[in-house]
Amino acid sequence: MAKSFYHFLMRYRHPEPKDEISLFANHAYQDHSFPKTDKSYHQLSSYLELNGSYLSSMRVFDDAWELYKIHES
Repeated sequence: MAKSFYHFLMRYRHPEPKDEISLFANHAYQDHSFPKTDKSYHQLSSYLELNGSYLSSMRVFDDAWELYKIHES
């Protein structure tokens, strides 16, 4: 079974983020309400649209989601 999106995203955490996905991972880690077990694009995007003020753009999530689909399929 594939990892949750959150679990996948945590591989991009970095103390000194080099790109937007690393920054997203760091913020998601600090977001204690982030849906850590979700694997659904629609549930995650809905959550981030309401609570993801730390994202510069939803495009960052979409890019990370594409990586998730490639690595977890």
